[in-house]
Amino acid sequence: MISFLRGTVAHVGLSTAVIDLNGAGMSVFATPQTLSHLKVGTEAKLFTSMIVREDSLTLFGFADDDEREVFDVLLSVSGVGPRLALAVLAVHEPEAIRVAAHTGDGKTFTKVPGIGPKVAGRIVLELAGKLVPHGTGTSAQPQASIKAEWKPQVVAAMTSLGWSEKDATGSIDKAMADSPELVEAGNVAQILRATLRWLGQDGARAGNRVGSRG
Repeated sequence: MISFLRGTVAHVGLSTAVIDLNGAGMSVFATPQTLSHLKVGTEAKLFTSMIVREDSLTLFGFADDDEREVFDVLLSVSGVGPRLALAVLAVHEPEAIRVAAHTGDGKTFTKVPGIGPKVAGRIVLELAGKLVPHGTGTSAQPQASIKAEWKPQVVAAMTSLGWSEKDATGSIDKAMADSPELVEAGNVAQILRATLRWLGQDGARAGNRVGSRG
């Protein structure tokens, strides 16, 4: 099993990155948040989970070990595959997933595109006792520099996923209109997640993509 990759970022795509390990390129699926922090030509470390199928070996990468742990536990739920588990992590932070599973909050999971009430109910039922909140949020990052620069970083992450800069900026502003606490904290990952959630709930995800026009 490959537990982590450390190497030079050779490519960053919409859903995958390629890490150069001394001349061998390893393709890794990851969330938009994780991919947004990778820059071609720089060194990166990703914690990984390998999914073995009869005809393939697929790596999924994570920013930290907590994300990987939550991903692996989500895979234990009937009907939840790696792509859906990754989608959950794209919308919610690991601690939020732990809290939702621990409290039986199925509505949290219905905010993920592709998860309806029935699947959400099965998730909280099968995760009961498997995910326990750490007691402290993982999002508390009181860094002045992040607070000052969050918007350009979130816009950059959105444009890398296919939105135009204008649509990304507009979506962020609308998503943050009802979340002044996120604006005040300035946490890039939280704001990106909230914007993606807003797009999914608003039905604008596909319509705002640059590639979907015409």
